[in-house]
Amino acid sequence: MAEFGFNEHHQNEVINYMRFARSKRVLRLKTIDSCFEELKDSRLVDETFTVDEVREMLDGLQAVVRGEVEMELINTAHTNVLLLRQLFSQAEKFYLRLQSDISELENRELLEQVAEFEKTDFKSTDKINQEISKPKLAPLNEGGVSELLNKEIARLQEENNKLKARLRSIESQAMSALDEKTRAERALKDLQKVQGEQQLAAQSQEINSLEDTVASLKDDYERSLSANAASQKDLQENLVSARHELLRVQEQLSLAEKELDKKFQQTAAYRNMKEILTKKNEQIKEIRKRLQRYEPSE
Repeated sequence: MAEFGFNEHHQNEVINYMRFARSKRVLRLKTIDSCFEELKDSRLVDETFTVDEVREMLDGLQAVVRGEVEMELINTAHTNVLLLRQLFSQAEKFYLRLQSDISELENRELLEQVAEFEKTDFKSTDKINQEISKPKLAPLNEGGVSELLNKEIARLQEENNKLKARLRSIESQAMSALDEKTRAERALKDLQKVQGEQQLAAQSQEINSLEDTVASLKDDYERSLSANAASQKDLQENLVSARHELLRVQEQLSLAEKELDKKFQQTAAYRNMKEILTKKNEQIKEIRKRLQRYEPSE
C-alpha cells in the first residue's frame, strides 16, 4: 500500500475493512449459489420441460438473484456511509473538514492497484495482522515505555512553556495595542472637538451672512413693491383719463355724424334722389296691382 501513501496503522484499518467486505461478499455469493441449488433440487426433476416452464423457472431465479444483488449493493452503500460517518466524526473533533473526490472512485488505475493488493499483500498480511491485533500484556517493569512516556511528557511540558511564553507575548502586544487604541481614540475625540468648534464658527458666520443677504433682499423687495404700487397707481390714473378721452372723442364723432347727415339731407341732390325713390315706389305698387288683376283667383 505504499503507492497509496498509508502508514502502517491506516494500512491495517484498510485491511480490516477489506476483510469485512470480503466476508460479506462471500456470504452473499453463497446465498446466490444456494438459490441455484434450490432451483436444481426443487424444479429440475423432470427430463423434459416446455418453453413456458423454462421461462417461468428463469424468471423466478432472476427475481431472487436480483433481490439478493440489490440488497447487497444497498447494504454496501449504507456500510460505506457508516464508515464515512466514523471518519467525519473523528475529524470534526479536531475541527477538520474532510473533502472527497467522487470521480476518483472510478479511477481504473487505482481500482486495479487495490485489486492487486487484495490478491497479494492482503493474503500475506492476514496472519501477521491477526497476531498484531491480539492484545498483549506489557510487563510492569518495562523501562522502554516509561522512558518514552517521560520523553513525551517533557516534550509536552516544553511545548506548553513555549505556548505560555507566546501567550504572554501576545497579551503584552494586545495591551500595548489597547493603549495605542485608547490614545488614538482620545486624539480622535480632541480632533473632532476642534473640528466641531471650527465648523460651528464657520456655520455661525455663514448664518450671519445669509441673514444679511436675506435682509438686503427683503429691503429690495419692499422697495420694488413700493415702486410697483406707485407705477400701478399711475397706470390706473392714465387708464381712467384715456377712457374719458375715448368717450369724449366718441361723443364728438357721433355729433359730427349727425351734423353731416343733417347737412346731406338739406342738399338738392338728396331731395331729388328722394323724389325719384318715391316715384319708383309708387310705380312698383301700380305694377303689382295690375299683376294681381291678371292672376287667376284660387
